[in-house]
Amino acid sequence: MIDFAAWFSPNVLRSLGWALVHFLWQGLALAALSSAVMSICRSASIRYALALTTLLLMLAAPVLTFTMFWYGARFSDHGGHPIVDATKIPAGESQIVQSGHPMAGAALQHTYALRGDVLPWLVEAWFAGIVFFGLRAAGGLMVVERLRRKESTPVSAALREKCLALQRQLGIEKVIRYCQSHRFDAPAVIGWFRPVVLLPITALTGLSDQQLETVIAHELAHIRRNDCFVNFFQMVAESLLFYHPAVWWVSKRIRVERENCCDDAAILATGGATEYARALALMEEWRAAPALAMAANRHPLLARVARLLGVSDLQGGMRNAGVAAGLLCLAAALAGNSLLALTQGPSTASLTTPAVSQNSVKRPAAQPSSADGAPPRATHTMPRPGIEMARVAAPENTSDSVPRTAPTNDSNDNAQENQNKKVPESGKQESFIDGMKAAGLENLTVDQLIMLKIQGVTPEYVRGIHELGLKADVNELIGLKIQGVTPEYIRDMRALSLDGGGREFMAMRIQGVTPEYVRGIRDLGLKADVNELIGLKIQGVTPGYIRDMRALGLDGGGREFMAMRIQGVTPEYVRGMRDLGLKADVHELIGMKIQGVTPEYVRDVRAAGLKPSTQQLVAMKIHGVSPEYIKALQKSGVPDFKDDPGNYITARIHGITSEFIEKARQHGFQNLDLEKLIALKRTEAF
Repeated sequence: MIDFAAWFSPNVLRSLGWALVHFLWQGLALAALSSAVMSICRSASIRYALALTTLLLMLAAPVLTFTMFWYGARFSDHGGHPIVDATKIPAGESQIVQSGHPMAGAALQHTYALRGDVLPWLVEAWFAGIVFFGLRAAGGLMVVERLRRKESTPVSAALREKCLALQRQLGIEKVIRYCQSHRFDAPAVIGWFRPVVLLPITALTGLSDQQLETVIAHELAHIRRNDCFVNFFQMVAESLLFYHPAVWWVSKRIRVERENCCDDAAILATGGATEYARALALMEEWRAAPALAMAANRHPLLARVARLLGVSDLQGGMRNAGVAAGLLCLAAALAGNSLLALTQGPSTASLTTPAVSQNSVKRPAAQPSSADGAPPRATHTMPRPGIEMARVAAPENTSDSVPRTAPTNDSNDNAQENQNKKVPESGKQESFIDGMKAAGLENLTVDQLIMLKIQGVTPEYVRGIHELGLKADVNELIGLKIQGVTPEYIRDMRALSLDGGGREFMAMRIQGVTPEYVRGIRDLGLKADVNELIGLKIQGVTPGYIRDMRALGLDGGGREFMAMRIQGVTPEYVRGMRDLGLKADVHELIGMKIQGVTPEYVRDVRAAGLKPSTQQLVAMKIHGVSPEYIKALQKSGVPDFKDDPGNYITARIHGITSEFIEKARQHGFQNLDLEKLIALKRTEAF
């Protein structure tokens, strides 16, 4: 897993971890209140607003909790920290002695409040979940966009006029496309800024005019309400707060009430509640639509039909139960908060005592002597990354020391050996702090000092970075050092006209953008900036790749070369297309490669007697027009299937096959052409 301790301050990790833990009861409380209030509301729009507000509050709750914990930790680190009574430290822990730095007490208090590395691991697990659900949502968006590109067959002129009339009636001024679909079984909306209403063939032939008008009005209501944006917001909330079932429940209620609101708008526009209920019942049997598409037949059928027909008995008996369940969940959430407070460790008040100074720490009257007669020295344990307490050696010039437990007989040899080890002199620690102050880093916390020391950030390194005008803070300095960003690397990049902040140099170093790589790109006349250079390096665009593409007549900027490399457009692929006489440009080659148009596919299509353009080749591949399909249609004897690639694409979109043509002829249809075949396919007469 990712070592978050090396990237983020322990205060940030701790605060984020507690915010995630506290959201367990906060999310339950918000969902309980929302459930209780929604149970007594009869308006779908009010319930929708309540559910959406609840989801917003769920997103805000962890942010506020994180802010409270983080500011509390910063207050504790900057003068308002509680000091821990050193005499109450358990004997098994290493001795904490004041070294003159005011942060040791605060670090100790935080350590005893929460032991171990539980919270950093919790944050890592949460981040892994975000990545998983984020990729899941991105995959859904890609599926929807792919369907949007495919389903581009316009509806008939008469149906389009009916759709435009409904659009004007609902007061929608957006430009909306109305297309036919053979993949969906119910009308659906796809797209945000350029929405597309997909009307399936089954709905066009299986619903009456009034039913079809009502379901189209339902989809237009989604567009008027901008439900696609709300749906995207829900995906973000579900990805960030995936671990809480209450978030999924609230998101589901939003989708249910959204459909109810659109049902109300459709009935208000058309007035056909009964016919719409019948249409829903029919489409429930056809249901097939991706989750990111707004389809009319989504969500439980029985409740929607009962609501449309005014049958309230199905839900009236559940209102009191919903209120009672909401109040019970609220009580459980508050009880969980109390239990969490008990498990969070001692409170600040219980750990605070008057500050311990060096003069007030008492040394025991007698101490066991080592084998050579020298007094024993204090031992200390090196801190691990992520531990929030600085363990430093006790100074020898104090008059007293913290009482400690004498070693037992069983461990006397090990204890004696540890006591004989040399302890670093306090002057070395002070010199590191003074060096950091001289380099411009003042008011450092104990956590920051530990991380700087662990990662090897020296005062000389800090001065070298600051002398270059890079005003990096502690976190950026640690990140720069981890990634190996040296002052020399920064100077070399600036000599190549590349500049930026610490994050830019870290990003270039992480991706392996070296001065040699930049010179190779610049020698080819490609004036790429920092972001383009990082992208080129990530995608494996080398100077040799650029030279090979230019030799084939392909040129462009950094984005064009990245796009070709991402999609696998190799010099060999381009040569194969050039040998076939296809003078495709960069964008056409990328499109063909994405859709899987290979030189072999082009040769097979041409062997069937067709000479499609690059755009037609892409369309044929998208719709599955294979060489076998072309030959089968040519054998059917229909005149339209000769040498026009567009006819094969249209036939494939409408599902016309050689078997369908043979059935049409068996039923007595003669002199068939493409238009007649499409009409027969729509009627589904056989």
